[in-house]
Amino acid sequence: MARWLIYGGIGLVLLGALVWGIGRFIDIGHLPGDVSFEGKNVKVFVPITSMIIISIVLTVLLNLILRWWQ
Repeated sequence: MARWLIYGGIGLVLLGALVWGIGRFIDIGHLPGDVSFEGKNVKVFVPITSMIIISIVLTVLLNLILRWWQ
């Protein structure tokens, strides 16, 4: 159990570093299709396009890793 927790922690650190590194080159969160609204006392931001792109990339990566693992 402890080994899996360590692997999970290392995976999260690597994923965070990947997102940080990609964010330096691509302005994720400010793509066309991301919705933002500002009122007097409220600010709403819904990154629809960014969520779709991140979901597709993570799905492809996970499928490649799982196929390689078998």
